[in-house]
Amino acid sequence: MAAVRVLSHLGSSGVFALPPDLAGEVELVPVPTRGDLDPALRGEVLVTLPWEVETLAETLRRGVRWVHVTGTGVDAFPLQLIGEGVVLTNSRGASAVPISEWVLATMLAFEKRLPESWETRSPEDWRRGQLRDLGTLAGKRLALVGLGDIGSATATRALAFDMQVRALRRRDRPSPVPEVETVRSLAALLDGADHVVLAAPLTPETRGLIGRDAFGAMKPGVHLVNVARGALVDQDALRAALDDGTVSMASLDAVDPEPLPEGHWLYTHSKVRLSPHLSWSAPGALELLAQMFIENLRRFVAGEPLQHVVDLDAGY
Repeated sequence: MAAVRVLSHLGSSGVFALPPDLAGEVELVPVPTRGDLDPALRGEVLVTLPWEVETLAETLRRGVRWVHVTGTGVDAFPLQLIGEGVVLTNSRGASAVPISEWVLATMLAFEKRLPESWETRSPEDWRRGQLRDLGTLAGKRLALVGLGDIGSATATRALAFDMQVRALRRRDRPSPVPEVETVRSLAALLDGADHVVLAAPLTPETRGLIGRDAFGAMKPGVHLVNVARGALVDQDALRAALDDGTVSMASLDAVDPEPLPEGHWLYTHSKVRLSPHLSWSAPGALELLAQMFIENLRRFVAGEPLQHVVDLDAGY
């Protein structure tokens, strides 16, 4: 039986090396991301990047029946290129643990006023320094926009801190985390929330979801956390909400565009904590992304159904 040919846009990265059990059944063929392709190039599988590459359309015409995107979001991937009968999968859930930990870290930092509560010199009154008005997560309401792998992992950790967790779901289905209350409207989600966490995919329906109306539904002093995509937020509306006190702090790991241009107001606003889309980072993070592809590759070779299939109509 001929080996399954896997076309790869990932270059010579050792992270996606084939394990011994697949070495005799799979042939890994590097494919350039730009320029002309070998006319004889053929393959059943394509592992590619979560954004468009120059040779993508041409590579897909070389017999590909399954495409795997090495990331969670596919909003930058040209879904219209996926032809009939071709399956698209991604590595959703691979980064849920580190991202959810990052969310909890930002919420704790907000409540405990870190790092601004740290001392760099002896205060005039040390006791006064100990009696700062610090907050707590216990009893606070967390509003999750999205209850997929990242949202669920965040909810589980928030519940351990005795938070009240409510989540917005696109589909009418039970919560994967039983203690989480689900709602179907954004207004119901935001009502009374202390922390609002964005963990939803970017689709035409969610672009600009957190805008003037959404901020109008939030209570003053809310903490906004974005670990999804910057375009979920109307950044002009966010600036107004920060300035009028509706949003007390915005912890942003995703902005639009990325990277922000030099001099952008988000770099210097006193109520913004900005990080360069690194909440997914953890020891072995890249290896875990690769492992999800390898597990699906075993299924493909064995003729079994693939996991983490992207709904092309929904966009995630």
